[in-house]
Amino acid sequence: MSRKFTADHEWLDLDSDVATVGVTLFAQSQLGDIVFVEMPVLGRQVKKGDAVALVESVKAASDIYAPVDGEIVAINEELLAEPAKINTDAEGVAWLFKIRIVANADLAGLLDQDAYDQLIN
Repeated sequence: MSRKFTADHEWLDLDSDVATVGVTLFAQSQLGDIVFVEMPVLGRQVKKGDAVALVESVKAASDIYAPVDGEIVAINEELLAEPAKINTDAEGVAWLFKIRIVANADLAGLLDQDAYDQLIN
């Protein structure tokens, strides 16, 4: 499995043609305590850059964008009941959704750990 990042502060774990997506620790720290999550619709076809989910904190609301073209194939239903899990494990159990990547999806714009660290520092 390979972890990548977007400039919009989402992380992706790539596993074959499915990517697990969540918000980065940096994004969570900027937002503050997450209190609400709106998940994407299962089966939705999305394009890279489409707003597909929403996280709300005590400070602000933030759209979560599709990092690649694909189809939403799973959501983390636990977060609907316990969105605060993002506050304690944003880059682990608090993943938001899984997306099946279309064959011609452009992965070139994704960042590796070093490039993402440079972006946020």
